[in-house]
Amino acid sequence: MPRPTAIVVDDEPVLVAQLRKALAASWPELEVVGTANDGAQALSLVDRLQPDIAFLDIQMPGMSGLEVARRLAGRCHVAFVTAFDQYAVQAFESAAVDYLLKPVSDERLARTVERLRTRLASRPPDLGALMEQLAERLRPGAGKLQWLQVQQREDLLLVAVDEVDLFQSSDKYTLAHAGDREWVIRTPLKELETQLDPSRFWRVHRSAIVRVAAIARVSRDFGGQLTVHLRDSQRTVAVSRAYAGRFKEM
Repeated sequence: MPRPTAIVVDDEPVLVAQLRKALAASWPELEVVGTANDGAQALSLVDRLQPDIAFLDIQMPGMSGLEVARRLAGRCHVAFVTAFDQYAVQAFESAAVDYLLKPVSDERLARTVERLRTRLASRPPDLGALMEQLAERLRPGAGKLQWLQVQQREDLLLVAVDEVDLFQSSDKYTLAHAGDREWVIRTPLKELETQLDPSRFWRVHRSAIVRVAAIARVSRDFGGQLTVHLRDSQRTVAVSRAYAGRFKEM
């Protein structure tokens, strides 16, 4: 029987080389017939080489790995290579899509190889509709808290989380600050943190979460203490040592 063939697509050449080496050890009979650094090159390789499998990085400049998979229209089997967080990984698992999480472990690669060996006996599925659903689920902020319900006198207000500059714990409640406005919400800060998009809201202290876009600047005193200064108010927030690493480039 002919050897199975594959292409490896990643915009970081070092990672392409690492995955090729790992595949050679885990699946010796697999022949990597080509590599690419972006989506357009990947589609060109598939047209020219007709591989059995494409290992696709998700986040690439221009065309993403999801868009490449959508355009392949069932011409080869696909395994994604991703650096996404655990929330995104759950989306891959629920969609029953093969993926490798960076950095790729030998154990995880062996499981993916075993599944791909089995799937080579069947026709590659057309992933078009599935990729559109997956792209929506992986959109920044997807599945995360978008609105807060806050009480103001006799009224119940809906406040977009993107309006909030700072969440601060206060006794049994959490205070949500937006400029000179302030609301009390009953969700504890620890629970609230799990509901917020971590790319847009950063924990900077055990009692404070700030919206990244609301930060005007971060100052450091002579003792090394970092302080966040918010853009639309005079409010400042001390950064505890446990979270100072977020600002280590300063």
